[in-house]
Amino acid sequence: MRGWVGAWALGALVATGCGMPEEPVAPPEGEGAPVVAEEPPPTSEPVANPGPVEPPPPAEEPNTPLPQPPAEPPPPAAEPTVGPWPDEALVNYSSRYGLGAGIQGVAVDDAYNIWLLDGERIGVLRPGDSAPRWTSGVGQAAGGFGYDRRALGSSVICGGSAGRAYVGYLTYELDTAFIFSPDGSNFPNYDDPDPTRFDPVKYDEYLKGDMDVVKLGSEGQVVLEEHLSRSARSNGPRTIGIRNTNDHHFDEDRSVFTCVKVMRGQHRGDLYIGTNHGVTRIRGLEYNSHRHPVWFKTRPDGGQTQMAGYTYGLGIAQNGDVLIGNDWNLGVVTPSVALADWDRTNDTLNPEKLNSYLPELNSLEDKDFWRSLQQTTDGSYYAASKDFGLWTFTIARRSEAHGTKVTGLPTDALSSLAATDDGSLFIGTRGFGLWKLDAQKQLTHVEGVDGVSVTQLVYDPTVKPAMLYVLTNAGLTVLRGN
Repeated sequence: MRGWVGAWALGALVATGCGMPEEPVAPPEGEGAPVVAEEPPPTSEPVANPGPVEPPPPAEEPNTPLPQPPAEPPPPAAEPTVGPWPDEALVNYSSRYGLGAGIQGVAVDDAYNIWLLDGERIGVLRPGDSAPRWTSGVGQAAGGFGYDRRALGSSVICGGSAGRAYVGYLTYELDTAFIFSPDGSNFPNYDDPDPTRFDPVKYDEYLKGDMDVVKLGSEGQVVLEEHLSRSARSNGPRTIGIRNTNDHHFDEDRSVFTCVKVMRGQHRGDLYIGTNHGVTRIRGLEYNSHRHPVWFKTRPDGGQTQMAGYTYGLGIAQNGDVLIGNDWNLGVVTPSVALADWDRTNDTLNPEKLNSYLPELNSLEDKDFWRSLQQTTDGSYYAASKDFGLWTFTIARRSEAHGTKVTGLPTDALSSLAATDDGSLFIGTRGFGLWKLDAQKQLTHVEGVDGVSVTQLVYDPTVKPAMLYVLTNAGLTVLRGN
């Protein structure tokens, strides 16, 4: 069966955000070069000797936070204005602002600075500037990329508060995610300290991959604010990057594949990142890691292996629910008010609405490769697959969903989705450009967007007309008015 779990696991082991470019796609002749970004070498299949594994949830979770006052809501959102950028219906930002065609990620912060990611370079296009300012070698990129460095490469970028952004990185997976702390206490009771078990080289693995928080410096350059390291529950060191919030000895979330920023509602400003293991939630400089929809595969010895997969698909529903898609599963969860409670499986804190695969597409064990999820204003859920096209799905019960394939697209190779306030769903394809499913469910190709492979869609409804950032293999185009 499949079941939703948080960071505790059984077994032997609104707005759209950004996603990594996928496999290379050869565009029609004369229409630009393909975007190439390889997925990292780790596999989501179980390893031969996983070592210590996460325990099942105890009746009372350890490290319960002290009573806290109710979380303060974000300041009221200002009435949307046209904002600082051109209000034309379609603008090629790469041409107008000299961005170039090789951008791998785009984001916007609360001050409408446009952030750009290009390998080890981070760029910022500020309102009023004629071109972006680029800074190289910040944070995890400071020593270059490689197996003996802090990261194999950069992956995604998300906007934060005014002048702040978040940059994700990739690294390899560990044979076992368990890492001894300096006192050497062993899993699961941690009551037998033995410092000889501590390995400083293995301990350093905590700091690889993960996410940097960067900001604008006094002269407009990009500087590192902090490598994201502050867990929402203080149960271990707070200087070792992202590790499991419920037990700091486990370093499971190491590579960041996608991110999404909540643009409005109760949790406005929160970020969610999809990793090689689950979904980590971020608020400011604090995180909670993690939750994930999973299923359990029976082993020859009769035990079970947790199958979580890579999380490439994230979205925010119309009511603020978090939409999750990994290699196998689709998930829908209502986020907790307190960040410290995100990984807890108590339905009074994080009501789970769905954890299921789509039986109309594949069997339970076959991968569906979900890459983006959205909910349109009429309440319809949509999921885009890397290989199997666009699907709309309904929730029969928390462990059961049913899907119908949306026909009419020229390819099943999809990368991203964006639901807009006029009831439309924009669909990014790999090889056939941008498409639109309008409120009347009519499907059309969006003309005027350079490039044939869409790598990212970011929708910003905090300005009027709203802005849809469309990143392709040919650069960045912005549409307004949807």
